[in-house]
Formats: sequence, C-alpha cells, structure tokens
Amino acid sequence: MEASTLSRIGLAGLAVMGQNLALNIGEKGFPISVYNRTTSKVDETVDRARKEGGLPLFGQYNPRDFILSLERPRSVIILVKAGAPVDQTIASLSEHMESGDCIIDGGNEWYENTERRIREVSDKGILYLGMGVSGGEEGARNGPSLMPGGSYQAYSNVQDILMKVAAQVEDGPCATYIGEGGSGNFVKMVHNGIEYGDMQLISEAYDVLKHVGGLSNSELSEIFGEWNSGELESFLIEITADIFKVKDEAGDGDLVDKILDKTGMKGTGKWTVQQAAELSVAAPTIAASLDCRYLSGLKEERENAATVLKEAGLNDEVGFVKSGIDKKRLIDDVRQALYASKICSYAQGMNLLRAKSDEKGWNLNLGELARIWKGGCIIRAVFLDRIKRLIREIPTWLV
Repeated sequence: MEASTLSRIGLAGLAVMGQNLALNIGEKGFPISVYNRTTSKVDETVDRARKEGGLPLFGQYNPRDFILSLERPRSVIILVKAGAPVDQTIASLSEHMESGDCIIDGGNEWYENTERRIREVSDKGILYLGMGVSGGEEGARNGPSLMPGGSYQAYSNVQDILMKVAAQVEDGPCATYIGEGGSGNFVKMVHNGIEYGDMQLISEAYDVLKHVGGLSNSELSEIFGEWNSGELESFLIEITADIFKVKDEAGDGDLVDKILDKTGMKGTGKWTVQQAAELSVAAPTIAASLDCRYLSGLKEERENAATVLKEAGLNDEVGFVKSGIDKKRLIDDVRQALYASKICSYAQGMNLLRAKSDEKGWNLNLGELARIWKGGCIIRAVFLDRIKRLIREIPTWLV
C-alpha cells in the first residue's frame, strides 16, 4: 500500500469499548484501521464512523491485511476479554508484525500476564504496553483516563495519540506513562479497587438516609445533587443524584426501588485485596466493599435469614423517622462521614500503589496518578486535586 493510505494506528476487538475508542481516535484526526474476528462488528464500526462525521476509520477483515494497513512502526491496540483471548489475538497479529512494532493491551488484565507477554513478544523484537483504560463506553468515546505501562519506546510512538484521545482537565490530558512492566495494569487494578470502595460507601450513605432518615427518592436526588456542588463533587455522586430521578418505564414508581440487590464482579477488586494482603497494606474499606459484593450474591440466603429474623420479632422497618431524628443534622453527618471515608478509600489505594512500586522498582508518581484520575475515569473527583497537591508538597505523607 502507498504510505499516504496507511493508517496511523490499528485497533482489534470491536465490542462496545473497542468501537468507541476507535471512533474517538478517528475523531481526533488519526487515521485508524479496525479489525474483529466477527466481520459484522467491522461493518458496524465503519458504518458508525460514516454516520458520526465521516471519520478516517477503515475496516479490515483478516489479520494480515489489518497489520499491513498500518504505518511503520506499527502500533495496535487490542481490546478483547482478558486471559486466553488476549494470547490468541497476540498470536494471530504478531505473525504479521515486525521488530519495532507494538501491541497495546487495553483490557483489565492481571499485571503478571502483561509481564509474561512482554517477555514473549520481545523474542520477535515486538514492543508491548499494558494500558489501563477507565471511563466505560462514554469515556472511551469522549475521553478516558489512560494508564499505559511497559515499553517506553512503545509509549513514545503513540504518545501524541493518547494525549489527544484522553480526557482533558485544566492541568493536562488524563494520560501519562506509568512505568515499566505491568505497572499500567496494576494501577488500573487499584483504581478499580478504589471504585469498589467508593460505590460501597455511597450505597451505605443511601441506606442510612433512606431507612434511618426516611428520605424519599426525590429528596435523595436533591441531597446528592447538592453534595456534588461541594467537596464531594465526583462522577459517582453525580450519577447517583441522577439515578433517583429515573422512573420505571415498565411500571409505576422509581426504577431504583426495582433494582435487584445483587451484583457480580470481574476480578479487579479481589486482586486489589489480595495484593494488599500480600504486601501487608491495610485496605479495610476496599476489603469491606468486596465482602459486601460477596454477600449481595447470597440473595436466597439473605431472604431466608430475613424471614427467620422477622419470625423472631425483629422488624426490618424500624420506626426511625418517628423516633425524633433530626434530618438536617443526619444529612450533614452522613455527608461528612462519606467524605472522610472516601478519603480513606483513596489513601488505601495510594498506599498499595506505593508499596508495590517499592517492591517492583516502578518509581510510580502518585501525584501524577491522582492528576490523570481527575477526568475521564469512574473515580474522578474534585478532591483528587487536593490529594495531588498533598503528595507533591509532602511526598512522605503515605506511610
């Protein structure tokens, strides 16, 4: 192919995250080739690129044509399910790659798998990055937080792209080179552990306000909205306020009251707690949030226990509201408790990152991590700016 027709970068794996990240890259002016084993996904992505502004996105239908459509040194992002599918994708693509080309895994991968793959592809002279991508499908399309770790040369080859597609905050793009080896995946793992803690804290604040304070969903929406204009301003607080407003389109009432109190997980929270234990780092907020997810999965057992307790005379709808609760004071107490607890959750995550950095010699810049989490990602929060300044001003505050 003529050099002028080659794409600047490629992306393999066109599920929701892959499609949206590819469109984001194309929208920023970088010609991109896309590939997926299911050809209909390629067609779907190409069609979206056409409808969303005629973006410079080009579909390829086999690994060879996909790789040959890229400028040298070639850089390929893969967004497929962690584990064996990543190894299979690497095998099919690397067969057509050359020394100096780069593979960037953007999935939630265990960091030791990334370090193994770095060693394996180095035999062919191929460079490798394990890149955490946070922000969900909306972030992927409009600006995620990016955490690439591994080969610095590979990062340099795509730095201009990453800086453009990442979320933008007042002090720069939410992307930075994390460090060597599997550091990018490890940082994303801890990010997700902090997210576990954050969501559990919000759910407990909701529970107290709902069942102790007797507040309605409309009142809860207003309260969380007010909190989001202060020190608790964050993505999760913002969407919590919005959730209380959603009506059940298939019936009467609010949707939040119809949601099953049972959840699953993908593993990153468990890995975070395991690593904290192995490194002797206390992470009680994150660990408690993991325990609560396990408990939520025991739906049948919890229902049976509720029946037994009710028969024993314990009422699950204790008359707290009529007992003279000062709602205004309760709301402020919960706000302050939530803020203090969120700080603890983030500090636990930072302590874990510091400990792992010391063990592996990654030399992680914790202040820079706080900065790139200020936009795009799920745990973005205004007080991360205060954490960033604190780390930079007093670098020994984490002990």
